[in-house]
Amino acid sequence: MTALIHPREALFGSEAPRAALPVVDHYCGVEARMRKSLALQSELGPVFDITLDAEDGAPVGGEAEHALLIADLATSTANRFGRVGARVHPFGHGAFDADVDTLIAKAGASLAYLMIPKPDSAEEVDRAVTAIDAACEHHARPKLPLQVLIETHGALRDVFRIAAHPRIESLSFGLMDFVSAHGGAIPKAAMELPGQFEHPLVVRAKLEIAAAAHAFGKTPSHCVVTEFRDAAALAGAARRGAREFGYLRMWSIHPDQIRPIVDAFAPAPDEIAEATELLLAAQSRHWAPISFRDRLHDRASYRYFWTVLERAQRTGCTLPAEARSAFFPVSIG
Repeated sequence: MTALIHPREALFGSEAPRAALPVVDHYCGVEARMRKSLALQSELGPVFDITLDAEDGAPVGGEAEHALLIADLATSTANRFGRVGARVHPFGHGAFDADVDTLIAKAGASLAYLMIPKPDSAEEVDRAVTAIDAACEHHARPKLPLQVLIETHGALRDVFRIAAHPRIESLSFGLMDFVSAHGGAIPKAAMELPGQFEHPLVVRAKLEIAAAAHAFGKTPSHCVVTEFRDAAALAGAARRGAREFGYLRMWSIHPDQIRPIVDAFAPAPDEIAEATELLLAAQSRHWAPISFRDRLHDRASYRYFWTVLERAQRTGCTLPAEARSAFFPVSIG
């Protein structure tokens, strides 16, 4: 009997897999909130990342001490799942080199990624990556996955070139700085709901970032929602970001936002059931085209349904037993 082939092998072959990132990127920079976020991640599991913020979180004049705090937290037992990253100061800022050196030297083996904010061009991203990689080599640390915040005119202009960089795994949209960069030409309402889904320049930026990320197999991460007390509005924004704009991940800036975003990005139970039934049928036919529920399917649609199951697993959904045994025999985390 011919052995059954796993979807990752049958449907993608030698194609480099997209980094399987959690659907929430939770930002925090104040020590009490950083510790609270780590405790919440320990409780909920690795369904969200934590980005410890060395940029906006650091008090002026206290950048070095703040970077040391982040390194201590990243290497502590509170980082149970290895899904803690850090945002450094922008390349060219006086604290960039010190941030990178401290974090790589003291926590390079514990951090999941570094976030590079506010680049003005693809060339600046390349210089930042070169500096980070040099620090990794100097301290004999593995090269860290890198992410980029698209929040300037120059970065948006070069977004496809930035997405093409082989060291970048994810692009995030920095809504607030992007709006501010227009010098008042975009109204404040575009930083709020529903304005961030309506203003043409903001919508254009969201679509360009998502398109560039998908073109090069990178993960697009949706911007913040500042209305953190309105769970319904937040969930609606997360659903729109995922379903209308193609984002696979979203920022959280308050612990109360994490669960609504996870739920919004999770597939519905009927989607999980359909994907399971179809993929098991396709696997039994060795991934040849099949008829399923009166529709023809082949590897193109199989790839889509496989992403449904992968997203279900990343968001902590309950998978049917047959899907777990066939496709996810070893639990992650």
